[in-house]
Amino acid sequence: MTASGEFTPESERVTRQLRDEILDGVRRPGSRLVERELAEHLGVSRLPVRDALKTLVAEGLVTPRPRTWAVVREFTPTDVADLDEVRSALETLSFRLAAQRHTRAGLEKLRADLDAELAAARAGDAVGARRAAADFHQTVTSLAANELLSELERVLRSRMRWLLGQHDDLLGIALEHEALYQAIAERDVDGVEALVRQHLATSRSAVMRHRQQSRA
Repeated sequence: MTASGEFTPESERVTRQLRDEILDGVRRPGSRLVERELAEHLGVSRLPVRDALKTLVAEGLVTPRPRTWAVVREFTPTDVADLDEVRSALETLSFRLAAQRHTRAGLEKLRADLDAELAAARAGDAVGARRAAADFHQTVTSLAANELLSELERVLRSRMRWLLGQHDDLLGIALEHEALYQAIAERDVDGVEALVRQHLATSRSAVMRHRQQSRA
């Protein structure tokens, strides 16, 4: 059951839990995902686990293996470069449109995401800060008010959330988001575009440092 009392299918619940564990770093790249073991761990039958793994394969977070198991995807340098190129194109457009088209309600949602990120970053809560940062970017896409852009975001959401989590400078990223929020609120399109370029460069460097430290 969800917080609103609505029924959630087991496959969705299992998918959400496994997705969060992968994106939060609980399940590391290359970790085995065996249907039987996951079913026992989560207290469900193997069918919802099988459905969840299929969904996560489609989202690009899991690599299938023969028969009844899979592994958490190991993103290669080429994968990361590809994601970064796509992110750069989509975010440049998303932030510009958000500055032009945002509504008051949308801006309030963006402020709430930012406040959650800042609070988590200052508390040293890496998981909370990275989740809120991803929410911030997702909300910006919704503020752009372009249905095709939103459709592309939904297709790429899990992989982009993974990429956005590959950094350790929690407060630095949050402060850049604060500057972006202010420019969006002021409908400063030129300012937003300059800040996005800076943010993408900062994020690119942060990802490289994070991956180097993870391999050390």
